[in-house]
Amino acid sequence: MSLIKLWQAPEGAVGQDDFDVSVRIPGENWQPLFVYEAKVDMHNVRQASMAYFDMEGTVEVRVVSRKGSVHQAVIRPLSKQIPYEVDGAAVTFRLNEPCKLSLEVNGDRFGNLHLFANPLEEDSPEPDASNVLFLKPAIHRMEDIDRLANSPLQPGGAAPEVIYFGPGMHYLEETIFRIPSGKTVYIAGGAIVVGSLVCDHVQDVTIRGRGILYLSDFHRFSAFRGVRILFSHHISVEGIVLLDPPHYSIYIGKSEHIRIRNFKSFSTRGWSDGIDMMASSHIEIEDVFLRTSDDCIAIYGSRWDYRGDTGFVSVRDSVLWADVAHALNVGGHGDYRRGGDLIQSIHFSNIDILEHHEPQPNYWGAMNINVGDNNTVRNVRYEDIRVENFELGQLVDIRVVWNEKYNPVPGKRVEHVTFRNVTYNGKNENKNRIYGFNQERSIVGITFINLRINGELILDAEQGNFDINEHAQGIQFRQES
Repeated sequence: MSLIKLWQAPEGAVGQDDFDVSVRIPGENWQPLFVYEAKVDMHNVRQASMAYFDMEGTVEVRVVSRKGSVHQAVIRPLSKQIPYEVDGAAVTFRLNEPCKLSLEVNGDRFGNLHLFANPLEEDSPEPDASNVLFLKPAIHRMEDIDRLANSPLQPGGAAPEVIYFGPGMHYLEETIFRIPSGKTVYIAGGAIVVGSLVCDHVQDVTIRGRGILYLSDFHRFSAFRGVRILFSHHISVEGIVLLDPPHYSIYIGKSEHIRIRNFKSFSTRGWSDGIDMMASSHIEIEDVFLRTSDDCIAIYGSRWDYRGDTGFVSVRDSVLWADVAHALNVGGHGDYRRGGDLIQSIHFSNIDILEHHEPQPNYWGAMNINVGDNNTVRNVRYEDIRVENFELGQLVDIRVVWNEKYNPVPGKRVEHVTFRNVTYNGKNENKNRIYGFNQERSIVGITFINLRINGELILDAEQGNFDINEHAQGIQFRQES
């Protein structure tokens, strides 16, 4: 049995008219999707397109380019191997499971369509339930939302456990909504919330839905992140889309037991990373799509007010597109005064990297471990990573560094890193670096198993265009069944 769920965009939503997009259950009528504007690429900000819906079973998709005939089409990640048909200006294809795709016609990777086919929601709250605060389409002042979220609905009643943003545009005039412990913030499909969500010294909070958190074109938000999780634990973010935050999409500081699932984000401004974490542990990131103008994922030790080690981080089943900097970045910041931090037990698996574009050689590396501030990085695994041809950078960069812009002192050590079943199809023209800093600040134990570059099994450093200095030992390239 096949099912489709879609939502009307609220009045005031910013659309993009490059494509007409429709979906249907095979044999039934086509249903149009609203196509949102999604700005991309800090180097030269352009208006790409984004549409989304929920599905189960098999659905058909039809995309019509309003710019004219389609001479070439690409659906990425290429690993999905989705067959399609082109007829004039129309591209049609079938989806048999939820996925996150980029459709690029006539070679345009910046005016492309991002299509998010979500799984059907489970156990979504009803807006008229007794424990739900339902905010109708309007301008809602933050003090009013805070008052309602923390006060009884009626004399003797309990405060609502679910703060429900229903279809419409919701403007958080104070720009920040601080979520109390034990609450669920639900942004329904067809809802757009303009502002930032903050979990600060709280626990047991869920942010979920199929709506949009919107920060584009609001210059007064220049210091804000999309979602901030600070000194908190047992926090979940699921299902929403974030458009153009001025800073990080999700920012995790000194927190633990955080789960991020089916989250989608686009950014275009300096330091607008995807998901960054400092001094945090037990982080699960699953099924996300991040197209960002800085690192997609960054894993650090101490920074700013957040002090301590970082570990037990899992990133899986995701699609990463770094218009600037790294897709995966580990190790850069720590508490050098107390001898550095330990960043350990990191697992990246089943990930498609669609882009890495960085003009500065010091920040190259689609997969990057750059250790500064006396940090030690230990026990990192990369498994089933597929890297497509990217514009500018290098595949792997593992270094103990002293980046004087960010690090008062060099890093301490990198040890026990495994790359298993990594494939890269691209130019591979810039050398992949594995550099220790000196004899005391070294790299030990980097293993590449079944590394393939342009289909060729890599069994030594020269073959893979790796540069390894004298302060890196135990570097292996091998094949396993």
